Amino acid sequence: MTLKIISAEKIEFEGTVTSVTLPGALGLFQVLNNHAALISSLKPGTMTYVVDGGKSETREIEGGVADIKDNVVSVCLY
Repeated sequence: MTLKIISAEKIEFEGTVTSVTLPGALGLFQVLNNHAALISSLKPGTMTYVVDGGKSETREIEGGVADIKDNVVSVCLY
């Protein structure tokens, strides 16, 4: 699936990943391939994603919105 991390200034990351874990308003949730369509607000916390090849990357976020649809995870950061 494709992950896009978008800030107000630019697309900070766009690439193929195998999973994404996000700090949702109701708690952490994980997105895998073929996840159901979903829109969620994000709270401050750690976002983790696994790129193809198995390397795990983490990033602290201040909040935002996640849009999951058709194996594309778009994370718009505040």
